[in-house]
Amino acid sequence: MVSVEQEPAEAAVVFGDRIDLARRFTAALGEHGEERGLIGPLEPPRLWSRHILNSAVIAPLFSGRVADVGSGAGLPGLVLAIARPDVEWVLIEPMERRVAWLNEQADDLGLSNVTVVRARAEDWRDLASFDAVTARAVSALRTLVPITAPLVRDGGELILLKGASAEAEITAAQKQLRKFGVVDARVEPAGEGVIAEPTRVFRGTVRR
Repeated sequence: MVSVEQEPAEAAVVFGDRIDLARRFTAALGEHGEERGLIGPLEPPRLWSRHILNSAVIAPLFSGRVADVGSGAGLPGLVLAIARPDVEWVLIEPMERRVAWLNEQADDLGLSNVTVVRARAEDWRDLASFDAVTARAVSALRTLVPITAPLVRDGGELILLKGASAEAEITAAQKQLRKFGVVDARVEPAGEGVIAEPTRVFRGTVRR
């Protein structure tokens, strides 16, 4: 029996009237995530705090039509689709078994604001078509910017979940940021005063 982290009190604050959907998704990921190769064996005991809430607190940053690149287990894409039913989410994922999971969950949870596409972001043909692009734990900025920035419309945003090395990644990615027109690049905290460890978010506006 997989031991999933007990739901923190702040989950209800973050998800509001969507908390039941968040509970269902978290339970499903905790039960099936490891066997389906979506999360590692150490993750269920910290699923809420490290993954679900870490993703959900950036939900207020989005509007319009958003792509989640390398959506994997649905972090952050499915979590954000639960938290923001008013936003259109396109989950881009190349691996068939992960695409199957994303489609199953979107159907089970009734997330009509989600489209799952099996593709690599590098092969996406409808360029400059999103108001924002997000990604979590995909790769360093210097690798991620060239595959995400082309998907964003002029004036749209990259909103990427990053770790402790975020500032250093910006420094290392200066060439790519210039080449792909990403301006006002910065790291901001999300969820301050709501969750114990705020999420680090890279934000940058795409100008062409």
